[in-house]
Amino acid sequence: MVEAPAPADLSAAAQVPALPLQVDLLQLPPEVPAPGAPALRGVLDRLFAHWLSLPDTAALLASLVHKAKASGGGGAAAAMLPSMMLQGGAAVPPLSPRSPRLSRRPSSLGAGQPNRSASPLRPPAARPAKEVIPQFYFQDGRPPPYEVKKQCISTVDQLFAGHSNGLRAPEFRMVTRELCKLPTFFTTVIFDKIDKESTGFVTRDAFIDFWVNSNLMSMDSATQVFTILKQQNRNYLTKEDFKPILKDLLDNHPGLEFLKSTPEFQERYAETVVYRIFYSLNRIGSGHLTLRELKRGNLLNALRHADDEEDINKVLRYFSYEHFYVIYCKFWELDTDHDFFIDKENLIKYGNHALTYRIVDRIFSEVPRKFTSKVEGKMGYEDFVHFILSEEDKSSAPSQEYWFKCIDLDGNGILTHIELQFFFEEQLHRMECMAQEPVLFEDILCQLIDMIGPENDKYLTLKDFRRCKLSGHFFNILFNLNKFMAFEARDPFLIRQMREEPSLTDWDRFARREYVRLAMEEDGEDASNASGDVWDESLESPF
Repeated sequence: MVEAPAPADLSAAAQVPALPLQVDLLQLPPEVPAPGAPALRGVLDRLFAHWLSLPDTAALLASLVHKAKASGGGGAAAAMLPSMMLQGGAAVPPLSPRSPRLSRRPSSLGAGQPNRSASPLRPPAARPAKEVIPQFYFQDGRPPPYEVKKQCISTVDQLFAGHSNGLRAPEFRMVTRELCKLPTFFTTVIFDKIDKESTGFVTRDAFIDFWVNSNLMSMDSATQVFTILKQQNRNYLTKEDFKPILKDLLDNHPGLEFLKSTPEFQERYAETVVYRIFYSLNRIGSGHLTLRELKRGNLLNALRHADDEEDINKVLRYFSYEHFYVIYCKFWELDTDHDFFIDKENLIKYGNHALTYRIVDRIFSEVPRKFTSKVEGKMGYEDFVHFILSEEDKSSAPSQEYWFKCIDLDGNGILTHIELQFFFEEQLHRMECMAQEPVLFEDILCQLIDMIGPENDKYLTLKDFRRCKLSGHFFNILFNLNKFMAFEARDPFLIRQMREEPSLTDWDRFARREYVRLAMEEDGEDASNASGDVWDESLESPF
C-alpha cells in the first residue's frame, strides 16, 4: 500500500493550475449522451474524484512533484504531466477513426507500420538481436569441410609422391579413378583442362588448384561431369563435348580394341553413342544438354558400367557395340546408293515395307523432329538413329513424343478420332490387299480407347500415353502392319522372352535378334565364298 503524499508535496502540486478533463478523448459511443448533459457531467466528476483517491494516483503525483522539485521550477512540473492532461488539442495527435472492420494482422510491412523492435518505450536489453543468415549460395560450389579437404590433400600427396615434376597421362588414370571417383576415360579431358600449356605433366599444386580449391571435389557426380565436359562460359553440353571421353574409351577399353584397325568405324561408333545420349536426355531436341537433363537421365550409371565391364556389349545403355552394328547396318541396307542419305522410297522399305506411306510422309515433313541433314527430302544418319530408336521401342518417353507428333495432324496437342481414322484407313486397305479379314474402324477405336484408358474418351493426350504400357501396340495398329499382325497372333515365344527378361526393353530385344541375324548372314557369305576354294574335310560324311 503506497502512502498518500505529504501535505508539503500536495501544496507544491497545488501550484500547478487545475486542468480540465477532455472527455472527447474518451471516444464514447454515439448512444452515450453528449459530454454537456448534466447526468453525464455528474458521473464523470465522481469518476475523476475516485481516480484521484486511488493509491496509484497518489504515487504518480508524488513522483511528478519530486521530479518537479529536482528540476527546480513549477513550470517544469506541468511539462512532466501526461500529454492527455495538457490544455488545448493542438499538441495532442489525433486518434485513428473507429472502424467496425479492423484487421488483426497488418497487410504489409511498409513504412507506415510501427517497428516494435525500435520502439523507444522498450528497453535496449529487450530488443531482439539481429539475426545473421549464413551464406547459402556459392558461385563455385560449397567449400568442402576442413577435415574432408585435409584428407583429400593427404591422398593427393600419396598419389603424387615420387613425382616431383608431376604425373603423365597414363599415370594420371589412377588419380581419375581413385581420387576423383570418375570413369578412367575421363582422364584425357581432365588432364588437358589442368595442363593448359600442353607440358605433358600435371603437378600436385596444379591438381589441387583444379580439384580442391575450385570446390569441384564437393560437387555431386553429375555436376562434376557437367563442369568437366562443358566449355568455358557455357551452361550446356554439345555433342562435340563428348568426343574426348569417347576417344579415350576407344583407345583404352578392352572390348573395343578390335576397332583400332578401322578408324572410320571408330568415328561412326562414337557418333552413334552421342546420338543415343542426346536422343534419351535432350528431349526438346535443341542439341544443348543442360545440367538438369543430365541429372534426370541414367548416363552416369552407364558411364560407370562401361568403365567396370570388359565386355562392352553388356553395357546396353548407349555403349553396346552390337547395338551400333545393328543401327549402322540397317542404315546401310536402306541407303542403296551409299551417299549417306535416305529418301522416302528408301525408308518405305524399312522392316519389309512395314510402315504406311502416310506415316513416312509425316516423318519427312519433319514434324516429329527437324532433320540435321540440311538436304531437302533427305534423312541423314543422325535422323535415322532417332527414327529407328523410336520405331523399335515405342514404349519409351522419347518414342511416345516422336509418334504422338506424327499422329497429331493439326498440332493442337490432342489426338482425335478423326486423326486416328486417317492413319488407320491405309492399314485397312493394306489388309484387304493381303487378303486379311478387314477390321472396322469402330471396332478398332474401342480397342484403342480401352488400351490407353484416357481421361476423356473423345480425345487422347500425351499424358495418357505416359501412364500406359501398351502405347507401342497403339501406334503399331495405326501404321505398322507387320507388328500389328504379330501382336494379334500373340507369338508365345516373344511372350515367354518378355517374362524371362523383364529388364530388357523392346529395343534391347530387337537389337539382339537383328545382330544374330546379321552375324549369321555374314558368316554364311564368308562360308559360301570359301567353299569354292577350300574343301573342308570336317564336312565330309564318315559313311
